[in-house]
Amino acid sequence: MGVTLTEAAANHVLQYLEGRGKGVGIRLGVRTSGCSGMAYVLEFADESSDEDLIFEEHGVKVLVDPKSMLYLEGTELDYTREGLNEGFKFNNPNAKDACGCGESFNI
Repeated sequence: MGVTLTEAAANHVLQYLEGRGKGVGIRLGVRTSGCSGMAYVLEFADESSDEDLIFEEHGVKVLVDPKSMLYLEGTELDYTREGLNEGFKFNNPNAKDACGCGESFNI
């Protein structure tokens, strides 16, 4: 199953990669943090490692380290606009609960 991106998320990432002029995709991971225990980490990836799991959707590569994949299996990354707010939204079927601000989750 892996990790997927919606077309809106892929278009947003592609625009930023073009603006940066470099990068192989985005790196998605998790770290211990936040009021619910785990927080998403999303950053540009300029290179991949041999250990990375790589998923490609709508022309964008998503790199995930094996430890984070335990928490991210089946996650869909979307990009939404709601009023004046816009940003990435993580649709993670593994998350049992999330904090009110949406910055952290637990499994």
